[in-house]
Amino acid sequence: MTMIHLNGRLLDAGEARIDPADRGLLLADGLFETLRAYGGRPFCLDLHLARLAAGATLLGLPAPPIPEIAAAVSETLAANSLADASIRITLTRGAGPRGLLPPAESAPTLMVAAHLLPTSLPTAMSACLVSIRRNEHSPLSRIKSLAYLENILALSEAAAAGYDEAILLNTAGRITAGSRSNLFLVLDGVITTPPPSEGLLPGIARHTVLALADKHRIPAREMPVTPPDMARASEAFLTNSLLEVVPLTRLQDQLVPAGPVTGRLRRLYRDSTAAP
Repeated sequence: MTMIHLNGRLLDAGEARIDPADRGLLLADGLFETLRAYGGRPFCLDLHLARLAAGATLLGLPAPPIPEIAAAVSETLAANSLADASIRITLTRGAGPRGLLPPAESAPTLMVAAHLLPTSLPTAMSACLVSIRRNEHSPLSRIKSLAYLENILALSEAAAAGYDEAILLNTAGRITAGSRSNLFLVLDGVITTPPPSEGLLPGIARHTVLALADKHRIPAREMPVTPPDMARASEAFLTNSLLEVVPLTRLQDQLVPAGPVTGRLRRLYRDSTAAP
């Protein structure tokens, strides 16, 4: 039996019901966070909840207090007897009348679900550029909204071409990120990743990698990246909260070695998940 946390109550997933007028369902008017638990401890939960709160502020979306959401996460993990798990937090504006404008008053829908991780996660991936463009001028490019069709189209295009991940360009033709990840390149010995102003979601795993690089004095920078930079990278890797740090060993038709910089960051990241 899988238990979920819905609007303050733990329920069997089969008994959970969402209002048919919920704006998250009808208009993608909401946000979500995906994170990972290690030994029953949600990793970087504070950063995920801060990003959720920032997105809610941008959308003018009422949200439960952060401690209440954190408690729902803990209760959901315990109810499902999960130690190592993926966690999904979904927040919508809740039910509302027909029309685009948000109602003057609304009761948000908060749902927390937790699941076992796959028995094996990829140890290396491939990626290609796709035709879908990210609008770096849109404030939505930097929040984790429920509107994910752009990402779905991008990943579907990459999968159809035989790749694991899609790399999106922005309207200026510069690299932003993957459909479900952030991209890092090692250029001239320096870890390089595009800044959020290029139109990408500032991932929590991305933040962790940059913080680890700073702590361990590994040269790293945020700067605009172009497709030719991909071709000259000595190493490349992807980050997200479930995959952690994954080497990119094939970029377009170019093979890229899983080098020492990526390997060191993978170890540092994994070590950080065990820290109290």
